[in-house]
Amino acid sequence: MPKKGYRSPKASVRSKYQRKYNSKPDQVQKRSNRNKARRKKKCPAGMDVHHKDGNPMNNKRSNLACSSVKKNRSKNRKKKK
Repeated sequence: MPKKGYRSPKASVRSKYQRKYNSKPDQVQKRSNRNKARRKKKCPAGMDVHHKDGNPMNNKRSNLACSSVKKNRSKNRKKKK
């Protein structure tokens, strides 16, 4: 059994892509902001954190609400300029 954290030299193309994509600074920041929102607004199972103003970077408590997964993902999000 390999050591913990050891990566096989024959890693799949998909895992190589995911490591490269997920290590980009903008992706790290987006993941960090998602996790902050989840910590601030503890939603029950089956619910997502909804940003009322549509800006996923705005994690103020007044901007966060719980909504169903289907309802939350059907709403449009603000795009970066």
